[in-house]
Amino acid sequence: MMQPRIETLPTKKLVGKSIKMSLAANKTAELWSSFMPERKTIKNTIGSDFFSIQSYEKSLDFKDFNPNTEFTKCAMVETSKFEDIPENMETLILKGGLYAVFIHKGMAKDFPKTSQYIFNQWLPNSNYELDQREHFELLGAKYNPSDKNSEEEVWIPIKEKNL
Repeated sequence: MMQPRIETLPTKKLVGKSIKMSLAANKTAELWSSFMPERKTIKNTIGSDFFSIQSYEKSLDFKDFNPNTEFTKCAMVETSKFEDIPENMETLILKGGLYAVFIHKGMAKDFPKTSQYIFNQWLPNSNYELDQREHFELLGAKYNPSDKNSEEEVWIPIKEKNL
């Protein structure tokens, strides 16, 4: 199965929209269809990649994660400075740090398989554990949610296990 690359991400400034949701009450399509038409109003953007970010409660143990667990999902782009933020958008400082980066190939509906591999196989057998920071997918030029050849990067926040 896939081996991630381990990368240290620098802090990033992001601008976009967020929505509270759960997997059972999935509002991802609503979030992105609200964000995409307005993305051009964001100034000082860096690159053309989109960040799909999940923020979980500090107290969440992934063993307890279920379809009704609420989290905040953000649709964002990177910017060089927070200036003239469109009024219906918000800012986020992505703290950066150590991440395991996986490539998800295939359609969005196949994503649970990738997720299960990461959390049930790779992570427990690695020298890392989850860190309390944002999880995100980087949606670049190869990303197309309806194409079976689509590719996205899955960034999982990690820290070394205290062995």
